[in-house]
This record gives sequence, structure tokens and C-alpha cells, in this order.
Amino acid sequence: MARENIIYGYRPIVEAIREGKQIEKLLIQTNLNNESIRNIKEELRKQDLNIKQQYVPIEKLNSITRGENHQGLVAYASLIEYKNLEEEIEKSIDKCVPFILILDHITDVRNLGAIARTAECAGVTCLIVPDEGSAAINEDAVKTSAGALLRLPVCRVKNIKTTLNYLKQSGIKIFAATEKATNVYTKENYNLPCAIVMGAEDKGISKDALKLSDALITIPIKGNIESLNVSVAAGVIIYEVVRQRSK
Repeated sequence: MARENIIYGYRPIVEAIREGKQIEKLLIQTNLNNESIRNIKEELRKQDLNIKQQYVPIEKLNSITRGENHQGLVAYASLIEYKNLEEEIEKSIDKCVPFILILDHITDVRNLGAIARTAECAGVTCLIVPDEGSAAINEDAVKTSAGALLRLPVCRVKNIKTTLNYLKQSGIKIFAATEKATNVYTKENYNLPCAIVMGAEDKGISKDALKLSDALITIPIKGNIESLNVSVAAGVIIYEVVRQRSK
């Protein structure tokens, strides 16, 4: 069965996977390891799908499905259609100078939504998020984005490091926004194909992403608080790109 973006029961979930429906998360009943669950895991392996799996008490599944027969399985279907990164880059090169935004494990859904809203308003080519360790694109994220997540191309990737290497090979310059930088963001030239990497507020950008970046940029802080909210910082840098490209 299905309700909105919730799919429950063995057969409906398997059919959704085989039809290519994008699944955000799979909930499995705790201490349940029957043939249906093993078959679904095997189906995910065959499809090479790295879907987040979480074991939860039966009471939680009953609450989600309002007491209907879920067979110990509940899946959350994606609210958006994720795009293919290579296709988006190829299309953008034909139309404009690519401007890509990469969110390196930002876990707060409201920050993700706010960043997406700014990105869509600024004409960002596409938004890249990792398929693990990133905020879910759920109803709260879509609502915070004012619907931008339904319009802005979003690409979900398995590995940020591999993605950065691909972008660099495609002639796209990588800028990483980090407090560790000394170079002020306004000093760089963004009138070329570029990607901006924004990291989580607690951990920042991963070491691999920093190493692969072509330039590290920072926003000057004049007060006593050490950093800006990541969605605010993203907005500041995004609109510097817009400013430069509008000249």
C-alpha cells in the first residue's frame, strides 16, 4: 500500500524499487529478519541502490501506517526526482556558464531548504548532495525552500570526492567556503564554470573536499561569533557570483 510518499508492505516496496521509484529511506521492524526482508535487501543490492536502512520498533511502523498491515516494512519515497549529474552538466554547458552548489553533509533540513531557495533564485545550475549523511529532502525541506526543491535540479551522488574529480575534469573550478581560508570570497573570479562547496556547521568541509578544491574562500567575520549560519553564508557567496556575472 501507499499513502502520499509512504509505501508499506513487501510487494508494493519491491514493485516501487523495480519501477525505478526513488526511495529516501527504508524502515525495518526491529528483530525481524524474514524472507521478505532478505529479498528486499537482495533487490537493493541487484539495483546497486544505497538506500538508508533503519530498524525501528513495530509501534513506530504501526503509527506511520495507522495500524494497516505493513509486514514490518515502510519506505519513504522521494518527494523530488533526482537528476543525473553528467546530464545536467552537459545541458548547462550548452546554455550558460555552469554554476554548481555542493552541500557537503549538511544535515539540517531547514538549512538545506533555505540554501535551495537562494540557489534557485540565483539561477544555480544544480545542487549536489551526498546520498549518505545529508539532510533528507522531506516535506520540511521542501516547505522551507518555498518549493525551490521542486524546481531546482538536485543531483544525489555516492561520493563527494569522486564527484569533485569529475567536475574538475569537466573544466569546472572548485571553491570551498571554509573558516580555514585566508582568501576573502570577493577576491576570486567567478565568471568561469565553477562550483561552490559548503560544509556542515559543526564539522565543516571534509578533508578530501578541501584537498581537491582549487581555491579556499572565506567570509570576513567582524564580531565575536565565529561563523555565520551555513544558509546565510551560502547566500552571501552565491550572490557574489551573481553580482560578478551581472556586470
